[in-house]
Amino acid sequence: MRKIFFILILFLTGYTGQAQFHLGAKAGANLTKLDGQSFSDSYKLGYQLGGFAYYDITDFIGLQTEILFSQTNTEISDSYKDIIQDAFDKDKTLNYISVPVLLRLNSSGVLTISGGPQFSFLANHDHGVLENGKKLFKDTDFSAVLGAELNLFPIIIYGRYIWGFSDIGQFGKEVKSRQIQLGLALRVF
Repeated sequence: MRKIFFILILFLTGYTGQAQFHLGAKAGANLTKLDGQSFSDSYKLGYQLGGFAYYDITDFIGLQTEILFSQTNTEISDSYKDIIQDAFDKDKTLNYISVPVLLRLNSSGVLTISGGPQFSFLANHDHGVLENGKKLFKDTDFSAVLGAELNLFPIIIYGRYIWGFSDIGQFGKEVKSRQIQLGLALRVF
């Protein structure tokens, strides 16, 4: 048993000598639009902030995961404005906890391309229909992320596009999110 343990330790230390683990914080702007019949067709400004960790498997390939608090703003548009114009606030704010898991290409280079799935959980799902959307929006969202980073270590400038695959609406026709994220990150380790 000891021999297997020592062989495993030697293998891991030899392998991780080339790999690197990094941590950091990030913040930026969200431009979000919900594709659906009842929602405004323009991008609305929100914000996102959180942390990230990535592991360089080689100089070219790495894996990155993040935990982000992401604010999505939208506006409900309807054809019955004269009847229900003042019935409730049409501006809705959805707060998500998002967890992207990304493959990084050219991970140690100046320009890094990343992509992968993102799972999001609605943090304010307990608010009622008049406040936000207990009845309007589902609790989860599944998306795909594609982005690029400019690595000016320790500062990172990033931009990405997020395609929502899940129907996040609770009623009526299908509603999917589209999001552009722009921001700065600081790699602290």
